Amino acid sequence: MNKAFVAIGLGLALSGVAFAQQKSAKEEIAGAWTLVSVTSEMDDGNKGEPFGPSPKGVIIFSNDGHFSLFQSRAEIPKIAANDRAKATPEEAQSIVASSIAYYGSYSIDEKTKVMLVNLAASTYANVAAIPNQKRTITLLTSDELKFDNPRTPNGMTLRTTWKRAAAP
Repeated sequence: MNKAFVAIGLGLALSGVAFAQQKSAKEEIAGAWTLVSVTSEMDDGNKGEPFGPSPKGVIIFSNDGHFSLFQSRAEIPKIAANDRAKATPEEAQSIVASSIAYYGSYSIDEKTKVMLVNLAASTYANVAAIPNQKRTITLLTSDELKFDNPRTPNGMTLRTTWKRAAAP
């Protein structure tokens, strides 16, 4: 009988330790992540890879609710004049179509795993004007993050996959 109580007590103690060690989504997401993939899906079912098959990017979440993001195609065209203020219209259009960056603040609803982002600034100013943008977290582990941007200004859903960035 005493062995049964010891086993039950030990089981409860260990489950309490495991429960106490479980991190919140905000704690788990904090840190740097590197971009693995970005896929888009239109309402009509058409799918694409807006940053190509091997995108580059990083997203960094701070513990205090700030974040920054950069995403691009693997190859961004160079500017022939070697001065970003002197890009040709074609060079500028290609660069804008191949990359995006923004930063701001975020919060996560722990029950629904919906992240709200508020952009302070962006290379695409139109999106910075939209408050409380939703990102639905579909997977969050210590090494992998997936979230959906369910409604971009041009009507597509973006699905992004990230892996935890290695220490420098």
